[in-house]
Amino acid sequence: MKNNEKKGNGLALIPFVVFVLVYLSSGIILSIKGEEMAFYQFPAPIAAIIGIIVAFILIKGNLDSKFDTFIKGCGDDNIIIMCIIYLLAGGFSAVSKAMGGVDATVNLGLTLIPAQFIIVGIFIIGAFIAISTGTSVGTIVAVAPIAVELVEKAGLNMPLALGALVGGAMLGDNLSIISDTTIAATRTQGVSMKDKFRVNLGFVLPAAIVTIIFLFIFGKPVTTPQIESHAFNLIKIVPYMFVLIMALAGKNVFAVLTGGIILSGAIGMFYGSFSFLGFVKEIYAGFTGMFDIFVLSLLTGGLANMVSKGGGLDYLLYKINKRIKGEKSAQIGISALVALTDAATANNTVSIIVSGELSKKLSKEHNIDPRKTASLLDAFSCIMQGLIPYGAQLLIAGSFSNGMVSPVQIVPYMWYSFVLIVFAVLSIMTPLGNGYIKKHPWNFNENSSGISNELDA
Repeated sequence: MKNNEKKGNGLALIPFVVFVLVYLSSGIILSIKGEEMAFYQFPAPIAAIIGIIVAFILIKGNLDSKFDTFIKGCGDDNIIIMCIIYLLAGGFSAVSKAMGGVDATVNLGLTLIPAQFIIVGIFIIGAFIAISTGTSVGTIVAVAPIAVELVEKAGLNMPLALGALVGGAMLGDNLSIISDTTIAATRTQGVSMKDKFRVNLGFVLPAAIVTIIFLFIFGKPVTTPQIESHAFNLIKIVPYMFVLIMALAGKNVFAVLTGGIILSGAIGMFYGSFSFLGFVKEIYAGFTGMFDIFVLSLLTGGLANMVSKGGGLDYLLYKINKRIKGEKSAQIGISALVALTDAATANNTVSIIVSGELSKKLSKEHNIDPRKTASLLDAFSCIMQGLIPYGAQLLIAGSFSNGMVSPVQIVPYMWYSFVLIVFAVLSIMTPLGNGYIKKHPWNFNENSSGISNELDA
């Protein structure tokens, strides 16, 4: 009998279900009450703690053994590595923004892209900033005010422009090596960031090109907007390029992010953006900005270990495997699992963390390259996050339209997300977009531990 044929214990899944239901129902209730950003008002770590309490009640064993299982899950190597990377990524993002990196990047994009291609430009600028900073929400906040002003001057379709911005932001978030979604996807599957990036690029790049063509054809302005001259400093973009290039070269991710923080700090102090004390405070502000996802990762790691020990994952694996016919359907199942989880939690990082362990087991059982699994987890969580009107990205984008556009109106113009679904599914069903995997196949015997060698690079 194969390992996946263990029937497990369905009751052990209840703590996970409670966690998701608390998170989802709180958002629905607060939304009905008219709260802004309703799905983000109830702290996710508290929802996780409620699930953990239920796990302590339901799962068999004495209190000490349960607590030991929980702590081992929190202290799992991949969880701790993930959390430290979160902190460093937060520090780099905060320091780089404070020294003017984001403003310089936006202004560079506006300078290089012709005014008549403004919709295409919004998409490309959004993608570049998100891939540099690792945050789709931060990208939308930075670019939306400028984009709305230009769109109004040019007489363009506002929902289309905002859809292009969110699409670009989700593209960059999906590919960024300092995005929390990338960190979660690679660490849960035990693969390197550079490999996940290259596999992702196989189907993300064609989707981006097709989207740009669509925006180029249908996004032409009625009148050419007059874009004011925007000053920028290329030096302030250097830290982003450094981190991206070094990470893709396979260098130690801790060293890369630390180097990026130091480089951004040196540039910021040289240009007077902050003092040394201000530099240190910005690093810490970046750390604290990652508090929610840091704590949530620890708690869900512990919860997942308790659920696994109780037989919950074996039960779910058994049920899913009954409907899976092979490698392709398993990949479809993993993609659907993370997308549905994101729809329930309205948080793409949370959906990856929740789905990660089960996806890893499915990958091993059906001989799926874990680099592809990590890519699908990141891609489909970002796809769904860009399509749910109660997600932070669409809510924030709509808020910058001065009441002209609701998040629901933006959804039909999320062309990148729709195109990405097509290319992602094609990469599952056909050889399209799998060139890197063919060139560098994953050997499950040689890589039986599933642990990335990225930290030793």
